[in-house]
Amino acid sequence: MADLRESILVAKAKEELYMLPSMANRHGLIAGATGTGKTVTLQVIAERLSAIGVPIFMADVKGDLAGVSQPGTEKPKIAERIHQLGLKDFFFAGGPVTFWDVFGEQGHPVRATISEMGPLLLGRLLNLNETQSGVLTAVFKIADDNGLLLLDLKDLRSMLDYAGTNATSFRTEYGNISAASIGAIQRGLLGLEEQGGDKFFAEPALDIEDLMQTDEKGRGMINILASDRLLQSPQVYATLLLWLLSELYERLPEVGDREKPKLVFFFDEAHLLFTDASKPLMQKIEQVVRLIRSKGVGVFFITQNPLDVPDIVLGQLGNRVQHALRAFTPRDQKAVRAAAETFRANAKLEVEKVIGELSVGEALVSFLDEKGTPGIVERAFVCPPHSQIGPISPEQRAALMSRSLVAGHYENVVDRESAFEKLKARTEKAMGGVTVPADQPVPAPSRGRQPDTVIGAVVKSTLRAAGSQLGRQVMRGILGTIFGKR
Repeated sequence: MADLRESILVAKAKEELYMLPSMANRHGLIAGATGTGKTVTLQVIAERLSAIGVPIFMADVKGDLAGVSQPGTEKPKIAERIHQLGLKDFFFAGGPVTFWDVFGEQGHPVRATISEMGPLLLGRLLNLNETQSGVLTAVFKIADDNGLLLLDLKDLRSMLDYAGTNATSFRTEYGNISAASIGAIQRGLLGLEEQGGDKFFAEPALDIEDLMQTDEKGRGMINILASDRLLQSPQVYATLLLWLLSELYERLPEVGDREKPKLVFFFDEAHLLFTDASKPLMQKIEQVVRLIRSKGVGVFFITQNPLDVPDIVLGQLGNRVQHALRAFTPRDQKAVRAAAETFRANAKLEVEKVIGELSVGEALVSFLDEKGTPGIVERAFVCPPHSQIGPISPEQRAALMSRSLVAGHYENVVDRESAFEKLKARTEKAMGGVTVPADQPVPAPSRGRQPDTVIGAVVKSTLRAAGSQLGRQVMRGILGTIFGKR
């Protein structure tokens, strides 16, 4: 076996099949039916990339990827595969891991700001229709034009309340802001809060640079997002990962072709990203996937069916590992044909037939060569991972978190002065220090005259809703990401 640090050995047929580090930013696809070995393939590629110094980000949707942090053991099936493939000098080793969790339970908390999320992604998160999304965009614009940061759920609720109350005055410049749309957005925010939105929209917000660390041995950090609970809200899961990709796209500089990627991002359950995506969102997804490779980031989509990925995205995935597909329905048969047609033909293989015959851990493999040309497809067995397959104990997870490079940085929520406190302070000063009761009604502006300044009006509506919402955390940014104006 070649030195683990000098190659990305993924599978073996008659010959060993390697993925070139310089081509790992050309994206990839790992597909196959449930139980055919996709998760192990993901683990193998991730640990090999980490070993050559490439940081990894991946979502753990089943709770069994954490084992990459521990050395594997010579179980019968593993020993059999090592012997079958003739892997000499095979060794077991765990990789460096950082655990993340939106809920802060199984990893360091992951947080963002409303403004960083932007109106397009937030609209998808709230499952808004086109009209409601337009209203949300207008509310972001009103806030942006007046230098008001939409930092947390409380800020957005207050801005929505103000925009709805003064819709007539804003109509000429920002378009119609209907009460029905405002109500739908507000209800969506309540639902989002119940799913953990109040935990996600807070500070300290995630610093993308923290995903691109290496350990003292020069190995790339393997960032694992605990997603078993998060996946109960699939739209939240997909939008969160898309937000992370968009942040990487915006914040990283152009680096051109590199000997190895700056980061490789694994998007498991990829079909959730494209389900019910609006046309503007699909255009943004395609844009991110197409251009993020120039930032040195590779993206691998993991899904059951290649048809889950739109053609315009699928065509950009150069490195492919296709596990077995079962053709029980016409759609399944179509998927098998589609998968077979995407490979560079091998005269010795009847690919469409083989896809249904592959055993567990066996796959059709095609990687890009040094010129970026897809390799001839080969039927091969994926190599066993050097790390443990399956979950780890809570005690092991806690020990790793305590030694993490970011230990203690994200655990405590920061409650610094936000737009709410600043606006409240200005109003109290203007009123000579008199505090306005939180439940005091705020009159709407008379028809035919301009409303109060946005600052004054937002303060009034915010004070109305202060109560239990007071003390929500501040965030950073204005509109954030490529989905809005920063």
